[in-house]
Amino acid sequence: MALLKLAALGALGYAAWKYYESAKDNSPPAFATGQEPGHNFAKVRDAGPDAMADHPAHEWSKEDQASDESFPASDPPATY
Repeated sequence: MALLKLAALGALGYAAWKYYESAKDNSPPAFATGQEPGHNFAKVRDAGPDAMADHPAHEWSKEDQASDESFPASDPPATY
């Protein structure tokens, strides 16, 4: 009887784990939900606060936007 209870508990744990894995968001960390990096090597997200996984804590300025658009280039944007 104890073996039957243990098997039922194991099956319940397995079902809960499968449900957890299927409900988990598997998008890349820096990308907003629904955005995919594609098959490019660099995996760079779109510019702007709407493309970020975590929205900025402060108001998004034109300088922030220009800096975000210039990434991953090494040159600073021309708007400074």
